[in-house]
Amino acid sequence: MRIIHYSEINAAARDPKGFVEECCYEYDQKCKDAAEKIAAHLKEHPIILLAGPSGSGKTTTALKVEGYLDKMGLETHTVSMDNYFLPKDQIKIYDENNQIDYESPHRIDIALLQEHMRALAKCETVNVPGFDFKEQDRIEGYELKRRKGELVLFEGIHALNPEVTGYDDISTCMYVSVRTRIQLPNGELVHPELIRAMRRIIRDRNFRGRKPTETLDMFNSVQRGENLYIAPFKQRAHIQFDTFHAFEPSLYRNYIIDDFAELKNSYDGYKRFAPISELINVLDPIPDDIMPKDSLVREFIGGSSLKY
Repeated sequence: MRIIHYSEINAAARDPKGFVEECCYEYDQKCKDAAEKIAAHLKEHPIILLAGPSGSGKTTTALKVEGYLDKMGLETHTVSMDNYFLPKDQIKIYDENNQIDYESPHRIDIALLQEHMRALAKCETVNVPGFDFKEQDRIEGYELKRRKGELVLFEGIHALNPEVTGYDDISTCMYVSVRTRIQLPNGELVHPELIRAMRRIIRDRNFRGRKPTETLDMFNSVQRGENLYIAPFKQRAHIQFDTFHAFEPSLYRNYIIDDFAELKNSYDGYKRFAPISELINVLDPIPDDIMPKDSLVREFIGGSSLKY
């Protein structure tokens, strides 16, 4: 577990461009190292499975790893497992409150996903479905064929769940998340899940039309799903690393400081998320216009050159 004192972040932020470049370089090196490890096992493992909890930066990591593999001459195709979500009217799994369990692995069309994984391993053509989050319904997807010597990377929260994907014999498994804790002036440590909550608040507002309160309302369900369906399988990973960038909270401050000032007096569940407010109020801001176009943070704030 890595711990950073908030004052270290402020000190580094005195040179914001250099700070950002250093953090992005460190993360890119992790992705490059992962690609090299994957390449070493290409023949026996043509499938890559990349998992992590919500807000962990799976999609950017997948695209970065794909990019490094492509540069090595190993054509790689990234597939989001979200494409295999079942339409809302076909989900038959409920939680202990008799609500649809959107975090369950059975939200995925497991039979179709496994059929496609087997077919791609054999270099057969498949039709990857699409999914409309707003309508919670399946839409037209695209055709995919893996040629001999190519790789297919499946990324999603349930990618390491053997009930969903299995196939250890043909897969290299990866797990990414935020693991760094930030120490506040009073000594309290900000849990990594709250960094991911910051990421999600911004992403959900930018790309999914959700208000911060809606994202926070979903937090208990998301964490329950992580504890039940994601974390127990991270030991399957051949490759694991921390996706945290030390400048992140200083950047996200710009996007959510007003929200948390309002939430303090209006949101019943504020106490659980109060460390976020305490953190962003002691950090110096970093501007978003110095963020590289392919930075992981652009998965959440927007403006990425990567195709999500």
